[in-house]
Amino acid sequence: MGDISISNGNCINGNGQRKSCWYEEEIEENLRWCFALNGILHTGATQFQDIQLLDTKPFGKALVIDGKLQSAEIDEFIYHESLVHPALLNHLNPKTIFIMGGGEGSTAREILRHRPVEKVVMCDIDEEVVEFCKSYLVVNREAFSDPRLELIFNDARAELERREEFYDVIIGDLADPIEGGPCYQLYTKSFYEFIVKPRLNQGGIFVTQAGPAGIFSHTEVFSCIYNTLRQVFKYVVPYSAHIPSYADTWGWVMASDSPLMSNADELDLRIKQRMKGENRYLDGKTFTSASTFSKAVRESLQNETHVYTEGNARFIYGHGTAYKHNQS
Repeated sequence: MGDISISNGNCINGNGQRKSCWYEEEIEENLRWCFALNGILHTGATQFQDIQLLDTKPFGKALVIDGKLQSAEIDEFIYHESLVHPALLNHLNPKTIFIMGGGEGSTAREILRHRPVEKVVMCDIDEEVVEFCKSYLVVNREAFSDPRLELIFNDARAELERREEFYDVIIGDLADPIEGGPCYQLYTKSFYEFIVKPRLNQGGIFVTQAGPAGIFSHTEVFSCIYNTLRQVFKYVVPYSAHIPSYADTWGWVMASDSPLMSNADELDLRIKQRMKGENRYLDGKTFTSASTFSKAVRESLQNETHVYTEGNARFIYGHGTAYKHNQS
């Protein structure tokens, strides 16, 4: 659980008093990550989770849910460009997109930069978090008002089961699959095989955030998510990027039954032809190099015994605590 420590100084709290504030989050049992705050902009609670909006000195405004950093103003673009653009650029003509989670709106914002997109369904379980983000995250207000975006407040699994539509791309922007946690069932082999895959159009692509992917943290969930998807899809591509506010490298996994492109020049051409505005992080060369891992990570990714199965938690999970993303 993230904590805010206060000492005498110059941070202003909700009562207008000047204090010195630090945000602190436990990464492992003996490791904590902290940074200084200018102030606490908002605190609240919904039916599902606690919310804080912090004004941090190193990372700008930061959204914290249930004591875990969700995104920070200065570097959230790295996470969201990496989550969204490889899948949409690999698809030949991505018109319909389904987001599992994504309550802050940044995933929808990046999707809506793609000119071929005609409809985006964003399904998040917590309406109050979405309304909060609409009000406070100015960078996403245009996305929330885009007529192509349909907001649904429901459990993502139930919503996919209920719907009859098919999608070109399905995106998982959910909390990590901690055993017994709210999102664990949305990472299992049966969920991918019997709920996600049947909802994809021919040539469809699924992509999910996949937790920490650093040299010491990749065994928490990253390698397990990758190997689980390998049980279901013919082509599976893991990739990663360093995100400063997370104090670690982060991972994503893209999967399809159609071949996934790895040509940097072709990706750059599609960025130029299809997308509005400039990417701040991702281009063809960045993506093609993002799948280069160290020896230890490569060996873990090839360990097929590490698979998420329904009702049988056959996976490695270290001491590290997962801290991304909104619930389903």
